[in-house]
Amino acid sequence: MTAEIGLLTLSQEPGGLEPTGSSPRRRPQGRTLTRLAPLVPAIILLAIFLVGPVVWSFYGSFTNAALSGESAKDPQWVGIDNYLKLFQDPVFPLSLWLTFVFVVASAIVGQNFLGLGIALLMNRANRVVSAVVGTAVVSAWVLPEIVAAFVAYAYFSKDGTLNQVLAIAGMTGPNWLYSLPMLSIILANVWRGTAFSMMVYRAALNDVPIEITEAAMIDGADGIRRLAWITIPMIKSSITTNLMLITLQTLSVFTLIWVMTAGGPGNQSTTLPIMAFQEAFKFGDIGYGTAIATVMLLIGAAFSLVYIRALRPGKG
Repeated sequence: MTAEIGLLTLSQEPGGLEPTGSSPRRRPQGRTLTRLAPLVPAIILLAIFLVGPVVWSFYGSFTNAALSGESAKDPQWVGIDNYLKLFQDPVFPLSLWLTFVFVVASAIVGQNFLGLGIALLMNRANRVVSAVVGTAVVSAWVLPEIVAAFVAYAYFSKDGTLNQVLAIAGMTGPNWLYSLPMLSIILANVWRGTAFSMMVYRAALNDVPIEITEAAMIDGADGIRRLAWITIPMIKSSITTNLMLITLQTLSVFTLIWVMTAGGPGNQSTTLPIMAFQEAFKFGDIGYGTAIATVMLLIGAAFSLVYIRALRPGKG
């Protein structure tokens, strides 16, 4: 009896134990607010530098803002005129299609599969080979984007490295940036961005229990079956996360394309970021360029929702 009275007394004191069988107490609201207080500066900064510009950009897409003239001094509300103009512009569907091709080919297919393949090979290679390959792949990723863009331009230009190598082999290469501009920028973006996928997958593969793989080997499963039935399902969340990140990054690639082709020849490599830049800063129509940027934002949000839904537990 004395022990029970002592236990009940202790439970009534701050920080004391709960009596056996009692329901847990709710955390005081004041304590929750105190723990959230350190996050307030970060929330304020996000609101100012992230949410604020997005909202202002969305508002600007409904105005006739310009770089010069009366509209630069006093932009007027024009409603959905910019969006109506956008969907009547013959360049927009072409830019939308080229953006889709660029994202799928260079990110979802190129960087993702090549990064996974390199990660699998590095897991099987010895330390020296793994270090050399890793350094070679990562070196392209750590370059500043403008430097990587000029390197890619020098490689694919008419008298560039690729055609010189082909000439040594007795072949004559085309002017890649003029004849095959989309292929050139896709390959350049794969070269530059594969390192990120490789590092994500190397970390994920290191978390796959070796015991499960060895058990599958004992059962007679070959490399392809182990990859399809064991490795891929166990790193599924890493695959989805990587796809989301590289898709959003590739959707906004500008410098690489601008340095290599500037959207040309004609509009054959004009993706949405290039089109938005040209309309806003080359032709001076800020409102119209902002409308294109808003469409890009909505496309990125749609991709994000799909990937986030795939990351939810129980989703295949």
